Amino acid sequence: MIYIFVLYGCVFMVLEDVVEKVLANDILFIDNVLKKKDEVREEAIRITRDILRYSTEAVRLIHLGKYEEAWRNISRAGELIVGLRELLADHPDLYYSGLIYNSLSEYAESYITYKLIVDKEMPSYKEIGVPYIPYLQGLGDVVGELRRHVLSLLGNGEIGEAMKYLEVMETIYLWLRKLNYPDPLAPGLRHKVDVARRLVDDTKVLLINTRNAYMVSKKIDEALKSKD
Repeated sequence: MIYIFVLYGCVFMVLEDVVEKVLANDILFIDNVLKKKDEVREEAIRITRDILRYSTEAVRLIHLGKYEEAWRNISRAGELIVGLRELLADHPDLYYSGLIYNSLSEYAESYITYKLIVDKEMPSYKEIGVPYIPYLQGLGDVVGELRRHVLSLLGNGEIGEAMKYLEVMETIYLWLRKLNYPDPLAPGLRHKVDVARRLVDDTKVLLINTRNAYMVSKKIDEALKSKD
């Protein structure tokens, strides 16, 4: 019900009715905006799941030596990211959020891992095409994937090649360590740097022990051959 008072020739509407009128316009407008954003968000979640699936599968295939199949998965994930950017062009608050970053960091991890192991090169941040936070998160996780590669190389007796990848692991760690920022600015980065440091240290010990064992074994073989 609307109450109107006349005072000194002026008409005044009761405050609650003014509030009702304004909110009827504003809340309905915001409701429509949020409905649209929620629809976009649901579609974005579906796409990120596919990006995540292709990226994690690519890493698995890399370690199995199935490089062509791995790259196909990386390419599919990359195409989905292009579509995701277009979908969220008017929703930067969604694109630059943890909702999206997890899948993008997995993509960055798979892309960098492939380039380092297969192409023997380091892709640039711009080449990968993701925001810098998921890029850094993915780069941190690459250290763990390179350790897996080092273990595989050691299993094949390729100690020299394993040493090269240990150096790459350490180089990544040392550069990431320079970014000493709090979590609100670089979410999860400090933790990934700490993990990378432990992985580098553990891999160094493993390689030293493996190399020493190899040298001892080699000397024993040489000694036995000299007796013959």
